[in-house]
Amino acid sequence: MKLGSMKQGLVIIMAALLLQGAAWAQGGADASLLAMRDAFRRNNTTALDALLPEVRGHALEPLARYWTIKSRLETSAPQDIRNALAQMAGTYWEDRLRNDWLLHLGKTRDWANFEAELPHYRMNDDPQVQCYALMLDAAARRRPTDEAARQTALRWHAQPDADDGCAIAAQAFLNSGHLAPEVAWQRARLALDANKPRAAIQAVALLDPEWVPILESIIRDPAAYLDDKFTAIRPRTKELVTLAAIRLAANDPAAAAEAMHLKRWVAQLNQEERSWAWGVIGRRAARKLQPEALAYFVNGQDQHMHDEHLAWKARAGLRAGAWGHVRDAIAAMSEPRRQQPTWVYWRARAILALREPDAIAATAQARELLGSIASTRGFHEQLALEALGRPVVVPPPPAPVTETEMAAAVQNPGLQRALTAMRLGLRSEGVREWNYSVGLHTPGGMGERELLAAARLACQNGVWDRCINTSLRTALAEDHAQRFPMPFQREVVQRANSIGLDPAYVYGLIRQESRFVTDARSGVGASGLMQVMPATARWTARKIGLTDFRPHHITDRDTNIAIGTAYLKFALDDFEGSLPLAAAAYNAGPGRSRTWREGPVLDGDIWTENIPFDETRDYVQKVLANTTTYAAILTAQPQSLRSRLGTVGPRATAAPVNTDLP
Repeated sequence: MKLGSMKQGLVIIMAALLLQGAAWAQGGADASLLAMRDAFRRNNTTALDALLPEVRGHALEPLARYWTIKSRLETSAPQDIRNALAQMAGTYWEDRLRNDWLLHLGKTRDWANFEAELPHYRMNDDPQVQCYALMLDAAARRRPTDEAARQTALRWHAQPDADDGCAIAAQAFLNSGHLAPEVAWQRARLALDANKPRAAIQAVALLDPEWVPILESIIRDPAAYLDDKFTAIRPRTKELVTLAAIRLAANDPAAAAEAMHLKRWVAQLNQEERSWAWGVIGRRAARKLQPEALAYFVNGQDQHMHDEHLAWKARAGLRAGAWGHVRDAIAAMSEPRRQQPTWVYWRARAILALREPDAIAATAQARELLGSIASTRGFHEQLALEALGRPVVVPPPPAPVTETEMAAAVQNPGLQRALTAMRLGLRSEGVREWNYSVGLHTPGGMGERELLAAARLACQNGVWDRCINTSLRTALAEDHAQRFPMPFQREVVQRANSIGLDPAYVYGLIRQESRFVTDARSGVGASGLMQVMPATARWTARKIGLTDFRPHHITDRDTNIAIGTAYLKFALDDFEGSLPLAAAAYNAGPGRSRTWREGPVLDGDIWTENIPFDETRDYVQKVLANTTTYAAILTAQPQSLRSRLGTVGPRATAAPVNTDLP
């Protein structure tokens, strides 16, 4: 072994010993800290106060202090909160409390304390806090009012539901005339299109509270409103008719299309209003994989549609082989959306398919676009590599982390607190502390070498999700040993090989499902490395002869691998060996995957792009990209993502369906 490697190994061993030693020294306070966690969940302020002295000096004392003051944030005096912030200085929990307090100060309109505290807010990533600040900056003439209003509108439109911060700022700019009423109507359209009626009602109420009952009736029965209305002359009525069409399209795109073809709406709504409605109708139909989707889209003009509508128009064009519509939809997207690897890749494909203005020029332009994204980093990036004739291979690793770099990671207080929290079972708290330490504690986050060292520290402690996610933050260096680790390799490879599964496919799925967190549990009850649902686990256990299986066994590593791989093999067999179809079935259920395969036979990349559920589409693309990379690592040979995608279409008539598959 080289001397440098020996030194680095000693640093890693000492790092582990230091962390273990700190944990052992704090063992007596661990129980008190966990008791405080339980007291915080019950909002038991008396217990929190009584237990706080018992955790003084513990690595997670800042977290304990956060729980104590957070439980009474709304009733504490400003000086008491500032004292608590001072006692947590420099930690994630200081800034978390400051974020919570700024939101409270904004809601209570305590602008003096808000402005005093805001300069100390390091994360500065809360949209509501940002909107409050924009409003105050404009009022104090620290920022041009038009610019503050524009930035507020961007944040307000992006909020997933009704809020206070961006709504109150929008109200101020609407009242001052720096935001036009159309901004509020656009917020209402986006909200109804996303099935967020509360946010739509809030937006309309900012314009006139008396209009809210009309909107509520539209939300209950949009068809009745459209049937009753015959004129839409005033701007308010035109917008309400547009909202009714949006609401109707949610469940019945064909009925909404029929309504929008009525002469009164063709004559009375302007091109922008009609185009937006047709964008919604087309998107809803495209998500249902209806062949009419593209025809709906062409009733409107791309320039008036939202990015989400244009994305689905492009997908509908891909499904129909209408490359001109794919090209036009991408061209009409906003610049940030158009520059996403997804749409750079499909723009290049459209150019190649259309050969405009001629084959030579089209090829040159397409290759330039593909070259701008080609890498091993993701699904469309790998497809771009292959389109350029380059297979997927493991990139050369960056220079090893040095002894000094590793020592700095070991000594980082935030990373130490995060590891301690996760050791105690406080995973969500530890993950937040870790993410803050690598990404937000200092402006711009850690540098590349610091990130590689932090990722190595996570790997050495078996915190695989932080190892992967931290390494993925590096813009230039690609350390695949960190980004694509293979814990439990003997168990995974042996089990996969024994049942005829590609180990790379299993690893690709586990990396996406749980990031190798053995006790991971989803919000819907999926558990363990392979995130198996309880009913699926019981069914699979019976099928493979695990007669003594009990629900709590699913978090056992080997049991989870056995059941998860068995179910994946059942799905793969039922879907005739199609990796995309089996992955979609694993995520969204076999019934949906069977439905989605109906229709034309499509190249796997086009079929995957048209998966109706955003979560499942992203999941399948990442699982297949992961699989290709793991195959390159495991075999040390060049790999093809496209060959794994194949083609997808209706089931062969002779192939039986496993209707028992849950």
